[in-house]
Amino acid sequence: MKKTIAAIVLLVLVCFAFSGCSTIDNKSTSGSVIYAVMVMLSFLLLLGYCFFIKKREPWFVLLFSSVLIANAGYFVLSISANLEEALLANRISYLGSVFLPMAMFMIISNVSGVVYKKWISALLIFISIGVFFVAASPGYLDIYYKSVAFERVNGVSVLVKEYGSWHCLYLFYLLGYFLSMIYLTVRAITKKRVSSGIHSAVLIIAVASNIGVWLLEQITKVDFEFLSVSYIISEMFLFGLYIMIQNQEKQIDALQSQIENLKTNTNPVNQTYEKSESQESEEFTQCCAFLKEHISDLTATERVIYDFYLKGKGTKEIMSELNISENTLKYHNKNIYGKLGVSSRKQLVKYSKALKEE
Repeated sequence: MKKTIAAIVLLVLVCFAFSGCSTIDNKSTSGSVIYAVMVMLSFLLLLGYCFFIKKREPWFVLLFSSVLIANAGYFVLSISANLEEALLANRISYLGSVFLPMAMFMIISNVSGVVYKKWISALLIFISIGVFFVAASPGYLDIYYKSVAFERVNGVSVLVKEYGSWHCLYLFYLLGYFLSMIYLTVRAITKKRVSSGIHSAVLIIAVASNIGVWLLEQITKVDFEFLSVSYIISEMFLFGLYIMIQNQEKQIDALQSQIENLKTNTNPVNQTYEKSESQESEEFTQCCAFLKEHISDLTATERVIYDFYLKGKGTKEIMSELNISENTLKYHNKNIYGKLGVSSRKQLVKYSKALKEE
């Protein structure tokens, strides 16, 4: 975990070092150089994730890809030679920028233990595609930009835009995702869905960095897209949080495995300790009573998963039904087992079936 945190901090410092290569007022070719560095870094991060992470999450693939596409668009725009090239680059950057907040939102949802139906994901993708087509309309329609011109400012190509009536659509789109991510973050922390202070801090920084930079760009007029840097910072913080949670889950699984081994192993002198039938019966009755008493403590999602287990559904079936990742299911399993006083799915089903037979 310490190595993960150190890597994140180092990357953040490198990003800020590159972004500080030039002052805001002196954006010559160094602006294009910074965009090029961001593209290279985005590509390496996507490549590293795809090659070195065995269990790849689709939303992380979308996040890393979106950051690469957005930064590539910023770079191509900065070196464009005419208006047509600049508008094409602008569309490329919007392609990444539109899908990026959706990917962040779904990742934060998974980290927070929120489960959505499949149609929710499909609806969000449909909305993102619609917003992208509106943002990509300049050059064809005047709804997003009333007018747009091409200029070279200090050696860097920029678009001089007059916003149209539909430009607010993208702003509301971003604002909606930002508010949703803030809500999920606060909810996860207050309901202790995030298991430590470090996890909470990483989650807050990942969300706040993009919101802060976006607000800065709305208030001030600068030619450099600082979001190109904040995107990479955000994805690294989210990925760092994902790695930390995975490591924690592995530790929990290892601990549970040790507990199970202790229950089944022999005593120090290699003599089997056998409980009397009355002791086993009394312990079994107590476990069933505890489960019956605390089953009402389960959340709505946990109760759905609990019912699936009683019906004999497997892990893959449940993940498909609820459209959740394996890590999210493990998170819910940990909560269910803790609340009902069991250490495995086998015990859960055994005690629950005994209650039904009473």
